[in-house]
Amino acid sequence: MTAESTAALGSLLERARSALSDVPREALGREKTSRWRAPRILRVGSAWHVGVLLIADDAVFATAEVLRAAAPVRRGYAAESARARAERRAEASRGGFRDGETVHVGWTPIDLDAVAAGGASGPLVLMDGVPSVRWSAGGGLMPLAAYLDERIALLHGER
Repeated sequence: MTAESTAALGSLLERARSALSDVPREALGREKTSRWRAPRILRVGSAWHVGVLLIADDAVFATAEVLRAAAPVRRGYAAESARARAERRAEASRGGFRDGETVHVGWTPIDLDAVAAGGASGPLVLMDGVPSVRWSAGGGLMPLAAYLDERIALLHGER
């Protein structure tokens, strides 16, 4: 069952990568702290953002925080949460991202072998031999093939 599941999962992801080839990728960032410099977010790669998944050439990640880089500016904030969001955008700007560029931070690798073996990793799980995805924290499972088809169609503006 594992070899078949691994092949099925790999085939789904390769088909998705092929279908996404003309869709722009988004940046993957990682936080960097230093005693000498202000905190920043550095570029570590790119991937296609497909719902709860980030699909790279050789890996798949679960999404986490998504932000747009912005240069730091002084302004008043009505809420501490707005100040924190502005600081995170500034960290991406200090790390070299262009203003307005989308950056994914805090993403986690998905262990495709664990999923193929019948377990779960991130939002992916093998349910009754079918690779499936939990598309939200409170949402149910959906077959991964249908999820990818739907999300890729949205990225192509087909739905």
